[in-house]
Amino acid sequence: MQATIKGTTLPVLEISLGPGESVISTHGELSWMTPTITLSQTMGGGGGGGLFAAAKRALGGGSFFQTRYQAQGGGGMVAFATKLPGQILPVQINPGAGMMVHRHGFLCGTPGVNATVAVQQGLRAGLWGGEGFLLQRLEGQGEAWIELSGEVITYTLQPGQTLLVHPGHVGLFQESVRFEITRLQGIRNIAFGEDGFHLVSLTGPGEIWLQSMPVPLLAHAIAPYLPPPPQQR
Repeated sequence: MQATIKGTTLPVLEISLGPGESVISTHGELSWMTPTITLSQTMGGGGGGGLFAAAKRALGGGSFFQTRYQAQGGGGMVAFATKLPGQILPVQINPGAGMMVHRHGFLCGTPGVNATVAVQQGLRAGLWGGEGFLLQRLEGQGEAWIELSGEVITYTLQPGQTLLVHPGHVGLFQESVRFEITRLQGIRNIAFGEDGFHLVSLTGPGEIWLQSMPVPLLAHAIAPYLPPPPQQR
């Protein structure tokens, strides 16, 4: 297996697979592939998740099944493109050293990686489409590729060191980082339409990756310039 990230502003992950090799992604991530790639449904990776991992995804609002892309009868290639300008990051997943990623961040992974819903925190529905703040946990063993929007800023938090982050800017962090939703009083948050401001408290030790252009905030910023929906009769 060989993975290559091509492009700059809107990068593409191109994975060359040998006979019998495969990668797993959520539904709808495929951009293009060779005819030697076959698709099948799976409940999870090969890291022992199976039915339990699939059930956790479904309870969190995700898909019960994932898609496996496997090369048959020779080598093949499958490609995954980003949805917005940003970056694709390769990360290594090891037992006891998983990663937490934002809801749209998992692009694909090797079969030993399991992607499950880690937390779903109810926030004001106006900005988040009713889903709230949702994180996926990547566990097992293997390599995963993560899609983050805009510029990516990395911090290494020391033990006990804390950074307060707007939920939309949380991209990826090591499982060793402790997190919780906090609410700051004193200002009115026009995005959520309520008093108080929700932030995610990230406390080390561990590395965190923050994204500068989260999808919900981008949608909120351009909403005033979109035409109103047609009136129903």
